[in-house]
Amino acid sequence: MSFFVVTTMTAQEFKLNPDGYFSCEGVDVMAFSDFYPEGHQGGICVIMNGQRVATNGDIRLEATPGQWQPVPKQLKRTQDGNAIVTTLCYPDSSRHLTGFNPTLYPDYQFNYQVKAESQGGSIIVTVDLDKPVPDFLLGKVGFNLEFFPGSLFGKPWMMDRQTGFYPQQPNGPLLQTESNSQHPGNYFTGKGQKTDMAQLNGKGYSPMVADDIIAEPYAVGRKFTSRPDDPCTRLTIESLTGDLKLYDGRMNHNNGWFVLRSEIAKGATTGAVKWVITPGILKGWHYPAVVQISQIGYHPNQPKKAVIETDVKEQSKLQADIVRIDADSETIATTVQPVEWGKFLRYNYLTVDFSSVTEPGLYQVRYGDARSSVFRIASDVYDRGVWQPVLEYFLPVQMCHMRVAEKYRVWHDACHMDDARMAHAGNHIDGYAQQPNLSKYAEGDIVPGVNVGGWHDAGDFDLRIESQIGESYILALAYEAFHPEIDVTAIDQEKHTVEIHEPDCRNDLLQQVENGALTVVRSYQALGRLYRGIICNTVRQYVLLGDASAMTDGKIGNDDDRWIFTEDNPMRALSTVAQLAGTSRVLKGFNDKLSRECLEIAREVYAQTEATGWLEALKIQAAVELYLTTGEAQYLDFVLAHQEMIVKGISRTGWFTARLVQQLSGKKDKRLRAFVAAFREALLGYRADLEKRAAETPYGVPYRPSIWGAGWDIQRFGFEYYFLTAVYPDIFPATTVYDALNFVLGCHPGSNSASFASGVGARSATVAYGLNRADWSYIPGGVVSGTALIRPDFPELLEFPFLWQQTEYVLGGGSSHYMFLVLAAQQMLKK
Repeated sequence: MSFFVVTTMTAQEFKLNPDGYFSCEGVDVMAFSDFYPEGHQGGICVIMNGQRVATNGDIRLEATPGQWQPVPKQLKRTQDGNAIVTTLCYPDSSRHLTGFNPTLYPDYQFNYQVKAESQGGSIIVTVDLDKPVPDFLLGKVGFNLEFFPGSLFGKPWMMDRQTGFYPQQPNGPLLQTESNSQHPGNYFTGKGQKTDMAQLNGKGYSPMVADDIIAEPYAVGRKFTSRPDDPCTRLTIESLTGDLKLYDGRMNHNNGWFVLRSEIAKGATTGAVKWVITPGILKGWHYPAVVQISQIGYHPNQPKKAVIETDVKEQSKLQADIVRIDADSETIATTVQPVEWGKFLRYNYLTVDFSSVTEPGLYQVRYGDARSSVFRIASDVYDRGVWQPVLEYFLPVQMCHMRVAEKYRVWHDACHMDDARMAHAGNHIDGYAQQPNLSKYAEGDIVPGVNVGGWHDAGDFDLRIESQIGESYILALAYEAFHPEIDVTAIDQEKHTVEIHEPDCRNDLLQQVENGALTVVRSYQALGRLYRGIICNTVRQYVLLGDASAMTDGKIGNDDDRWIFTEDNPMRALSTVAQLAGTSRVLKGFNDKLSRECLEIAREVYAQTEATGWLEALKIQAAVELYLTTGEAQYLDFVLAHQEMIVKGISRTGWFTARLVQQLSGKKDKRLRAFVAAFREALLGYRADLEKRAAETPYGVPYRPSIWGAGWDIQRFGFEYYFLTAVYPDIFPATTVYDALNFVLGCHPGSNSASFASGVGARSATVAYGLNRADWSYIPGGVVSGTALIRPDFPELLEFPFLWQQTEYVLGGGSSHYMFLVLAAQQMLKK
């Protein structure tokens, strides 16, 4: 057992480290190293002994803002001695009434500076404004710091002499104020399409108006301490300029955090806010080692590697024991001296190769006091409950226009049967925008026949084209490659019903391919062009948690109907052509009519869509898939005419062209032989590049962490890589497929080594951002976005259902790419 001394004495001093943040023992304070305020990242951020405790310390215009409220624009960040000075401003005009998720900024334009400087064991934060807050925003503009709620429920806080516990749910009483939206600014620059905010707000409560009704603060005072009982996370904040108020941000936003804030006083500019932030310091604290393995285990014949993550200050180098667990005893199967890999992000890494252990059984990797989860080594390790939950649960639950039942349970009732009305011209939300004069339907017209097929985009219920036909395409390629037999779900498109765990003598994978194709094909037939997608028309509908059937009343032709969008987008059009063509192949013999319709639309859109520059790469993919489906010379000629682009862009074109080249190999035609040879030569260069990038991390796959979890990207990489190793095993070793799969299944950075695939493995993401996130629950077979980066160097995967960048499910790759990887591993290990 280790003992630590808790101290706040000046002997423990914060220093600016080379990575640009303040450090003292196990505590780090970052100042605007990160900027993603709508995702609860950025501003002043406090990490204590391996846990992110508080974040988003910055000026905000509401007491408890959510993702729809104004955020500042960061202009400059500089380091000066022991201080970090960041200059920001309001508004960010690129977000005002336009953009991916538009925002309404009030009529207050100002610049400000946030200075964070170390003073012994404290960080002093000072805020200077260039102009005072107008009277109509007094009490609204303030400096906020957010506390992560997931680790605080039932834990204590103190404000001066007041005490309390962080509650499990937000509690009244309520406080009513005039909304900032009553004082809109005039900042729309004319770039992009403008948003109709009245439409988005709808009637009644609107998430875009977050400040008119909030919770009364739990406490008001000058000195606040969070977790006075816990030396690992005790954090004290003292205001030298005004009162501190503790709010509950969940009253208006389910994804809100606890908020500590100081309001800007009337007339204040220089020194408008001054806080002293004093974390408890544990002298001698070291990050405990984490052993990262696949949470389901390994096939006897596959490579087996554990990654051990340790504190960079750790000097001792121990041996790793691979322990076999039997019914009544334990034995050490082998002892391995870990290989020093080196520093990655903020930690030091060791690797443990135990491929020599092949005897079936239960095992655990032990390194000092650190333990991995118990895992299996077995020849059937991938055969049951690993890839199947994607088809058994996740995709059926996500199906739109369906009643989805599972024995006693109804996941959701028949939903969105009133789809859809033609979207109004202008900018909308979530990347949707309707260009004028593209549709034969007028704004608000009923577009018939589109209430069929599709899956809800995991957290948001919309149907966007790349999620729909993209999902069908991945499933189609999985069927072509592996032909998995599974029938555990009854799906009736005519009756709009799904019964989980009821067979219907039809292959579940092919039924899901059909489901995605239906929404795209029927929308094309209704509109005479590809749709962008279908989405709700107000933000109140968009943030719905729970049963999808509650979003609309199911009656066609009223104000709650969802909107259907179309667009002029060659990039998405050409991607859709390739995906429709691939989908058409596997539907042949299963749903011949739909197969023909997919191919007809693919041909039409291909012929209509011009491509220049990098868009030609997408047309190459479309031509490849059309040739594989039809065998027609025109598509092969197009591919051969673009040999130079294929070779130069081999990292993008190689995976989908490899299947075509496989068919062409052995042909005597000189042109084909030259193409095959040039393609192979380019692949050799690509392999060298992949090896270089994979060597940048201890995980064996190209991985450059970002704000969003990298799980989806690594799955996609593994999916594409499979087609290279399947055709060119001498160039691309199969090991990389296993490494990509193991990353998703638990061998990834950070203290949370859970499998990203919900319900799969000894430990998995069972709190996720799906339709049931308000219940802190999950959908089996859903795959979360995964471990994200708190910049510059802190990997994090919180057990929290409201962080989309870490725990969201998705369509168009997330789960289907994962399923593909499992099936690929299964196939390769049986050869």
